[in-house]
Amino acid sequence: EVLSVVADALVPTSVWVVGGDGWAYDIGFGGLDHLFASGQNINVLVLDTEVYSNTGGQASKATPRGASAKFASSGKPGRKKDLGMIAKAYRDVYVAQIALNANEVQSVRAVLEAAAYPGPSLILAYSTCIAHGIDLADTANHMKEAVTSGHWPLYRYHPEPQPGAEPQFKLDSKAPSTSVADFYASETRYRSVGRSNPELAEKMAAQAQEDAIIRFKHYEWLSNEG
Repeated sequence: EVLSVVADALVPTSVWVVGGDGWAYDIGFGGLDHLFASGQNINVLVLDTEVYSNTGGQASKATPRGASAKFASSGKPGRKKDLGMIAKAYRDVYVAQIALNANEVQSVRAVLEAAAYPGPSLILAYSTCIAHGIDLADTANHMKEAVTSGHWPLYRYHPEPQPGAEPQFKLDSKAPSTSVADFYASETRYRSVGRSNPELAEKMAAQAQEDAIIRFKHYEWLSNEG
């Protein structure tokens, strides 16, 4: 009887907080930042649709450049907030960016590493949504296109991959091999801007392509640094 009472305490537990991008990037970021700074062994999984899906599709700091949304009907002019790099700046937070259907092995590895790491962990998971204006039956291919275009690079940052070892950043996706413009063309949130203002849409797509290249080069540099 005594054993049954304490049995749960003998089994390692993994505590996870699951939320969307609107909460993580924007309205709940203060609390999330406090969690990162706490050093507590808590894992955070962000299902990132890049838009406030649950409250009507408003623009947020997670909205990518060029995407239309409520309060940004002409397309968001600025870059998306790089939440992963903000968390990485603490140096003792495990951070990974995944897209399940683009690389299942990398996704599973990231979740296992996050659960095993004895400190705060953040996993950003690319998530398709009806607000993107795509056929959700094509989710797997869409996730792959997000990765190959450089819109959503895959990586893992481990503060201590081995006891006493230096932090390690691993870039798990290759250099962009398809264009951001082609990826944008598959989603209503970008196409709507092209219909209303083709010149502006083309300009923002070119800027987004440059963003993807610069971001990848930065992540590549981090990976080469160790």
